[in-house]
Amino acid sequence: MKIALITGGSRGLGKSISLHLAEKGNDIILTYQNNAAAAQEVVAQILKMGRKAVALKLSMAGHDTFAVFAEEVKAALHQNWQRNNFDFLVNNAGMGVNNPFMDTTETQFDDLMNVHFKGTFFLAQKLLPLMKDGGRIINISSGLARFSMPGYSAYAAMKGAIEVLTRYLAKELGPRKITANIIAPGAIETDFGGGLVRDNKQINDIIASSTALGRVGLPDDIGGAVASLLSDDSGWINGQRIEVSGGIFL
Repeated sequence: MKIALITGGSRGLGKSISLHLAEKGNDIILTYQNNAAAAQEVVAQILKMGRKAVALKLSMAGHDTFAVFAEEVKAALHQNWQRNNFDFLVNNAGMGVNNPFMDTTETQFDDLMNVHFKGTFFLAQKLLPLMKDGGRIINISSGLARFSMPGYSAYAAMKGAIEVLTRYLAKELGPRKITANIIAPGAIETDFGGGLVRDNKQINDIIASSTALGRVGLPDDIGGAVASLLSDDSGWINGQRIEVSGGIFL
């Protein structure tokens, strides 16, 4: 039995990742920012599968709370699993900003940096002492770090930074046999960015027509990919960017 910690696990991609990992026999610690009820619904679904799950509150922009959060994780591990470590960290939590480069404000830039880059950087730093040697890290990036679409310059730049960071994690954590990889989703039908891809038929159709498999991605496409990458069969994959996009803009 292995334990996975997924940030932003109460909805969207994080929910799908949590459920897919539980279906594969993993126990789950998931985080949520505000919606405790949604997080507990995911916990309940996991418990019905016969797995253990815990939901903990976390703001990825609250860097000064990360040390306390690590202690909460440690306490949850002792209380629920009688362990002092976990196996997998999936840095999924995030938020989106769609604004042209010339209109992007410093506040928007800082919000994106604090959540996506600085948050991921220092949360991993605080949690690594609790990660088991031989564990795995998956950071969620975006297809937008490879191809460019107007309005996402700041968001995509943060994801590009995460991709570089991931290679450094793979290199520096090698002595502990911890791997670090990137999953980069294409456009996915979720409420991310106000549900633009899911709810705007014109945008949905444009993305589908630009994708080799002819449709927009679904959360389960990403949840399944993460579960596969965290399986025992994928332990030799390290420092890699894996785009899960159905073949968009090839």
